[in-house]
Amino acid sequence: MKLQGIIPPLVTPLADRDALDETGLTRLIARQLAGRVDGLFVLGTTGEGPSLSEHLRRQMIAETARLVDDQVPIFVGITDTSLVDAIHLAQFALNHGAAAVVAAPPFYFPAGQTELQHWFLELAEALPLPLLLYNMPSCVNISIEPETLSILIQHPNIVGLKDSSGDLDYFAQAMQISQQKTDWPVLMGPEALLVEAMKLGAAGGVTGGANLWPELFTDLFAAAQASDQPTIERLQATVVELQALYGFGKYGSSYLKGLKCAMELSGICSGLLAAPFDVFKAPERARVAAWLQAFSAAQIDFACQMPEV
Repeated sequence: MKLQGIIPPLVTPLADRDALDETGLTRLIARQLAGRVDGLFVLGTTGEGPSLSEHLRRQMIAETARLVDDQVPIFVGITDTSLVDAIHLAQFALNHGAAAVVAAPPFYFPAGQTELQHWFLELAEALPLPLLLYNMPSCVNISIEPETLSILIQHPNIVGLKDSSGDLDYFAQAMQISQQKTDWPVLMGPEALLVEAMKLGAAGGVTGGANLWPELFTDLFAAAQASDQPTIERLQATVVELQALYGFGKYGSSYLKGLKCAMELSGICSGLLAAPFDVFKAPERARVAAWLQAFSAAQIDFACQMPEV
């Protein structure tokens, strides 16, 4: 298993609140594989993992594994408030060929850093798969502090970090801590920071926009690896423009609503979200459609294949 490159956090296409849009998932995964992604991450924040039923989580794992058919590694989110349930889901992921699991700190009651260390060490010890730590303070209201990271990195089953804090100072500290191990990758979450993160030594990115345009990010990663500055600047400008899609709503879920709405308008999959989130109504939907049309038209000469609107 190589934790490197572009590993999109897949949305979970929904037919209804507790049913998978299997046709949409088939189209989505085919698009990702054609876009030369290096892996797929299911049941993360973008995949609404903590909001889905156990049945739906397992169905998403099984269907993704079937469609991918070992072409790229699959990483499965197991973030939960229950240690036991997280371990059980990891076992299911193992049975379906997952390469590793990913876990953010447990949410609801805020844990102290010592408690967080105990949680992750107990989890890592019990898991049947390698564990990638997930720093996502905006969603779970606690950060994996550098001192905690320095302790957790020593466990042989904790194999890397995905940082979605958006804090480059934290990311730089995580990169420094990662040097304690020969091969301990740190991945960037927020896609607009991918280039800056790679300058600091990031192994790759977990980029939500790749659900729509995987080639944009695989091309950007390749350009950054090759230090191709003109291409980096051109593609990074497109990534920055893409961020407008995530700001059409007025709630914290606007990122996911904008992304899923654009995917539905592009004919990729259903735009339905898990409860309690509503899909965009007509005014916001019209704004997304207009933005998508303009964005796609502006990128007509762009190297990646834009979805039809």
